[in-house]
Amino acid sequence: MKIAILDDYQNATPSLKCFELLAGYEVKVFNSTTRGLGQLAIRLAPYDALVLIRERTAFNRALLTKLPNLKLISQTGKLAGHVDVAAATELGIAIAEGIGSPTAPSELTWALIMAAARKIVPYANNLKDGLWQTASINPELNGLGFVLKGRTLGIWGYGKIGQTVAGYGRAFGMNVMVWGSQASRDKAVADGYTAAASREAFFEQANVLSLHLRLNDATRGIVNAEDLARMRPDALFVNTSRAELVQPDALEQALLKGRPGNAALDVFHSEPLAADSALLRIPTVLATPHLGYVEQDSYELYFQHAFQNVVAFANGTPANINNPDYARQARQSD
Repeated sequence: MKIAILDDYQNATPSLKCFELLAGYEVKVFNSTTRGLGQLAIRLAPYDALVLIRERTAFNRALLTKLPNLKLISQTGKLAGHVDVAAATELGIAIAEGIGSPTAPSELTWALIMAAARKIVPYANNLKDGLWQTASINPELNGLGFVLKGRTLGIWGYGKIGQTVAGYGRAFGMNVMVWGSQASRDKAVADGYTAAASREAFFEQANVLSLHLRLNDATRGIVNAEDLARMRPDALFVNTSRAELVQPDALEQALLKGRPGNAALDVFHSEPLAADSALLRIPTVLATPHLGYVEQDSYELYFQHAFQNVVAFANGTPANINNPDYARQARQSD
């Protein structure tokens, strides 16, 4: 079986302990991303199995039909709409799902909140240039940071990550306010937090607002310009979930208008993010290159399960298959 691991920007997978699971197989690790349909089809045509790192590459019907040798897509973590499951099933391609953990993305969320609140990155960068206690040479941006204790942390989405971040907020003495489905709000109240009285109040009252929603048809573009305009001029908007939760260009325009005053972002509409992106030119934005799950323990966890699923499939004992009907389609095409 020929196996390809896609979009490993840091060439990290060969150094993982779990990489030993693929010993004896022909494995190619791709460190660069290719977006064009034709280029992707040429690159991936020889492979029987692909290991995907989350949603870094999307597989639509047009691409899948150009991969006649492909038998298995092994996903790190859960599927999130980046693979056309129906098309894969029709083509006899199995999709194996892995598992994930809320720990790393939750910790990164909190790191971004703390760094942005205290202006740590601009202070540190300016110190290297000999500027003492200077957040910016622009007097309008050279204000003081703020502590989290006593301020309101707004969390939209109260799943595993949202619950973990809420716990961090409580530990830091913040007033935690949750918005989301009725079930999410009820769970938050049961856990001792506050449910926002309304969507409008949620955006108006949060000093720090963090998104923790799954991306699907119902949540795509769920945050709009009107929501952002309700935020305080000193508020911090945080997104470590999915950029597509926010309507295109809405955040950039809102930041330029000063509501919210700041943003901390780990996800973007186009990744890798271009160096000339408008977001990177806004001085009140703290941006990181989608590091939510990019750390040692998460990679070992994600890839161990993804590789185990590849080996099980190769041995004729497929496990954790998202689309079990693929087998029937494959038999019909033989």
